[in-house]
Order: sequence, then C-alpha cells, then structure tokens
Amino acid sequence: MTDSPAPNRNTLWARTLVAELAAAGVDAVCIAPGSRSTPLTVAFAEHPEIRVFSHLDERSAAFFALGRAKRTGKPTPLVCTSGTAAANFHPAVIEATQARVPMLVLTADRPPELRDSGANQTIDQQKLYGDSVRWYADLPEPEPDGRKLRSLRTTAARALAESTGTPPGPVHLNVPFRKPLEPVEVPGDVPENLAEEAPLGADGRTERDGTRRPFVRTGQGRPELSDAEMETVREAVESADRGLLVAGPADAPTPERDALADLAAATGFPILADPLSGHRFGHGDERGDDHATRVVVAGGYDGYLESVGDSWPDPEVVVRFGASPTSKVLRQYLEASDARQFLVDPAGGWREATFTATDLLAADPTRFAGSLAESVESTGNHEWRDRFAAAEQEYWELVEEARGERLFEGGVLSAVAEDAPNPATVMVSNSMPVRDLDRFGRPRGADVTVLGNRGASGIDGITSTGLGAGSATDDPLVLVTGDLAYYHDMNGLLAVARCGVDATIVEINNDGGGIFHMLPIEEFDPPFTDQFRTPHGLDYEPTGDLYGLDFERVGSLDSFRSAFESSVESEGTQVIEVVTDAESSHRFRDEVAERVAERVE
Repeated sequence: MTDSPAPNRNTLWARTLVAELAAAGVDAVCIAPGSRSTPLTVAFAEHPEIRVFSHLDERSAAFFALGRAKRTGKPTPLVCTSGTAAANFHPAVIEATQARVPMLVLTADRPPELRDSGANQTIDQQKLYGDSVRWYADLPEPEPDGRKLRSLRTTAARALAESTGTPPGPVHLNVPFRKPLEPVEVPGDVPENLAEEAPLGADGRTERDGTRRPFVRTGQGRPELSDAEMETVREAVESADRGLLVAGPADAPTPERDALADLAAATGFPILADPLSGHRFGHGDERGDDHATRVVVAGGYDGYLESVGDSWPDPEVVVRFGASPTSKVLRQYLEASDARQFLVDPAGGWREATFTATDLLAADPTRFAGSLAESVESTGNHEWRDRFAAAEQEYWELVEEARGERLFEGGVLSAVAEDAPNPATVMVSNSMPVRDLDRFGRPRGADVTVLGNRGASGIDGITSTGLGAGSATDDPLVLVTGDLAYYHDMNGLLAVARCGVDATIVEINNDGGGIFHMLPIEEFDPPFTDQFRTPHGLDYEPTGDLYGLDFERVGSLDSFRSAFESSVESEGTQVIEVVTDAESSHRFRDEVAERVAERVE
C-alpha cells in the first residue's frame, strides 16, 4: 500500500479502513464495479497484500465470498456501490447467517442529506439486511480527525471479530462518501501534519519490527461445560448400551476429525455422518492406526433406517453435533426415538426443528468430544455398533449393484463420492444433488471437503459458492449442480476466467425441478408439470463458448466416469452434463429402497 499522503479525505478514509482489515488478516476481497464505492475499490486495488476478485454481478460476488469463507473460516469482504447493488448481496447474507459463515459487507452510500430526497441511486441502506447480520454500523462521513480515524480502525477490528465470533456470520458496514470519489488532489482537505498530530489514527499500530498489527485485538474463548455438567453427560453415555453420534452439517471449514473418532472408539457408538459434516470422508485408513476397526462411520442411514426402524431397538443416548441433518429419514428416526438427546452447540443455539432433544450443551464441539472421550469408560457392548457395520456393508453392496444396472441421478453422486481426488473440494447443490449424495455417497478415507448451502437451502449462487471455495485452495474443485441451479447462477461462470478458478462442473440435467416428484403435488397434473417441475428445454452447451469452458454431454454412467476422471486430471474448467429423466430416477430410488427393506435387517 502506498505511503504517500492521501490526496483527499475519502482516499484517507478508505486507505485507513483497508489497511486495518489487512493488518487483521484479510487477504482477499470481492468487488463489484460502481461509482460511489470508488474510494474503497481504489484502496483495495492498491494494497499489495490483498487479492482482488472482480465480479460484474453483485449476487454472484456475494456467493463467491461466501464460498471462500466456507473454505477458509475467515471473511472475504464484499464491496459495492449504493442502491440496488447492495440489495443483491442479500441472498448470500441470509445464507451466511443461517449457515454461520463469516462475511463482511461494505456498502458505499450517498451522503446523509441525500437520503429520502429523491436523489438518484439512493435508497435506505441503514440496517438494510435487518436481523440477518451479527452486527451493523453506519460509518461517519470521512474526516481527517485523529479520534475519528481511531474510531474507524476500532470499528474495522470489531467488525471482523463479530464476523468470526460465536457464532460466526455476516457483518454490515455502510460507508457514505461525498464527491470527489476519485483520488484527486483537494488542497487543504487532509492536513499535511496529520501523521504528527494524530499518529495512532493516521498510521495505526505496529509491532516492534515495524510490521502492521491490528488496532484492536479481540480474544475469543471457547465455551465448555462445568465438571458437574460433564459428569452428567458421562454418566448418561456410560449407562447406555446403544448410543449414536450424529454429525450434521458443520460450521467450521475443517472440523476436527480425531476428537469425534476418539469419542466413537471410546464409547463404541457409530458416527452417523452427514456428507456436509466433514466426517463422512477422511476417517478410517487415513488415520494410520486401528481406529478404522473400532469406529463405524455410517453414511447409508438415509437408505436403510426407515426400513429397519421398527425391527431395531431404539438408541438410548444420542449426542448430536452440527446443524440439523440433511436426511429427513434420520430426522424422523431421531424424532420417533425416546432416547436422551444431547445437542452440542458452541453458541447455545437451537437447531433441532422436531423439538424432541432433551439437553442443550453450549460447548465447543471439539473440546467437548475430546474431554468426553478421555473420561468415559466403554461398556464393551459392541453388538449395536456391529449392527450398523453390517447394515452399512449390505447397503453399499446393494448400491453398487444398482449403480451398475442403469443411469440414475443417485448413481452419478455415488460415482462423484467414490472418484473425487484425494484431496478435493466438492460443492454440491441443494434440491436433489445433496440428497443423493447423502443417500448414495459412501464414506471413504480420502480427504474430501464437501460443502453446500444448507443454511437457507436455496439454489441461487451455487456455482459462485463453489468457485469461491475453489479460489481458496489448490485442491481440485468439483461442483455438482442441477440444471435449474446452473441456470440461476450462469453469471457466476464468469469467475472462471476473471478470478482464475479451475473446476470440474457436473451439471445434472433432468429438464426441470426433479425434486417435486418426491412431493404429493406430483399427483395433481395440471398444474404439476407447468408450475412445479417447470421443464425449460434449454440447451446449455453454448455456455461453454460463452464462458470459455469445455462442455461435454454424457448419457451413461460409464461415459460420465470416464469424462470425470479426465476432467479432474486436466487443467481448465470442464462442464460435464449428465442427461437424466427426473421421474425415472425417482422411481428407481424407490425401487432401490424396496430392495434395501428386503435385504438389510
């Protein structure tokens, strides 16, 4: 960043804000072009330690930033001009707050006197996102004053701390500027002796070696239970012959696997691992010890719990981590159980919509699991664990048989889970893809990080979220999306070239909303076809030419696996379109479920 005196107060203000964010660890930003945000854009662009991702579409920019934060655990700030540009950030802000993803939104604004005046491109941006943000501040107008500059630096530090706190989430700073917006010289606007008169405000804080340090450091502890509360949990776990560890979608980008594996080994309880939990993949042989023989990581429960629920005994204790599971079958299974259910949540939040859990534990999940694993004494009864192990083995053999019979959407997700590189980042869309990965994605020891937008579970911004996640790591990126989600976020494909992200994009095209075949409305046609399944008839192949992507259409599982293997080993971005029939895939899922009911006991 330039050390030359600021030519005007807007430039000074923006440089100060950006320098403080960089000192606190911000290393990337997503910027959508606009005039009112010029001071911020220039300040970010000239800072040598911050990578700028330029996006033409604000909604895509916001989901790209969301994806980076999912992968890194820290916010990638968003910058936009005033007016409806800021409103286009809102869907991603909602997803960030629901899914507990850190985000920092910087919306440029017109000066206060233009609000409610009919001035062009001026809307009410104060608390624009309502309760969807963890914290909001309307910054004062730029002024070369020592106290105000210190306040600005403190606000920047507070914003980042709120964004990454417990729970993490979005923060909104509204930043008004009046003209001139460009870094033009305004004589007398910034005092020449500002650094001498107000050194802290003008220069911030530095370490002894001269490197920048945050103006305010925030210490964040980790919540843990008292000894008495831990003893209550320990007694409940030790007294149970049948227990479950349920890992729902994770808040952290890389949840600690060892602590949960140690708890499973100590208790003999199986881990029912959601594909978005960080525990469906990465356990087992990768640990290099005998945990693989003592820990059952179950991933097929969505396929067999419904059929065995009446014949199996209920669990006596359930310890739950993360958000509510993707699997409706699992949620209903837990609802029907009379087990004592412990919800472990670092923020003490209630994320259990059946309202059957018995205990809420406000504790850091990793620390809690590790402490409980060290203190609990196993009952030595492994019949319950072995029951799940046998069901898993039988179930995955059946899935392998079914996958070889015909092309269906679940088979595509099964192949992705099996063939994804080690390591890899996999982004999976809402609607059917995440459900198919849940049911047909077999656990494996590979370090595969699976991400999804399950906070609000929308299909907007899926491509941008995936590309944002891919920009944060050198791991190969796989993005699995449906045709409607692909359509929703075609603008996001521009980031492949503009932001330099390579990906393997698997687009499952069943010509409309295939998930509606799972609902009773299917029996009412009309209006089912035109108003719910909504076939579009679009040919997506031209998107390859439009965005500079390689596009290949396949119609069999073998051809898909061949194209997939070639893509993940190649440079550039390839779109593999798998053409399926939504109704046929749904019927085959039902057929597979019937086979499961017959074979898994």
